[in-house]
Amino acid sequence: MTGPTELPVADTVDVRSGPEVAPGLLSVLPLLGEWHGEGVLAGGGGDRRFGQWTRFAHDGRDFLAYESRTWLIGDDGRAGGPAARESGFWRPRGEDDVELLVTSPDGLIELYVGTARTTTSWELTSDVVARTPDAPETTRAVRLYGIVEGALMYAIDRAGADTPLRPTMSARLERLR
Repeated sequence: MTGPTELPVADTVDVRSGPEVAPGLLSVLPLLGEWHGEGVLAGGGGDRRFGQWTRFAHDGRDFLAYESRTWLIGDDGRAGGPAARESGFWRPRGEDDVELLVTSPDGLIELYVGTARTTTSWELTSDVVARTPDAPETTRAVRLYGIVEGALMYAIDRAGADTPLRPTMSARLERLR
């Protein structure tokens, strides 16, 4: 097989091609696209640099499909292997409210509710966190996303049963398209 797989239903990261943008997406439309950059994982063993690719796409309905892949970056600046990976959906609800559903292969499922703070920033707090027995202990999480000077920046804080909310990862991503 050569080339990308063609599906009978269009999916796009661009408002200029593919299906028409649903009116309900206006509050999260600035996220639409592919983004790439670097960030920091904060952990008990010290901070680690990572690279990241993220995609926000739509198919004409009133949600954005979300996909994120990260990889560790060694002290020499070279890719050192896969790191966090997640996928989900951004679901605008009304003018400023938004829901975010996120799953990861670590066995963590998070449902966030939040609001648009401005036309290009969003604050989300976990409403439900479910996890498999071997998943990282997480009882609460907060995510902040914002587009600053054209770059997508975000921070994720998480808490466990016996630990307070603390930074876990943050990044600055530039738009690829």
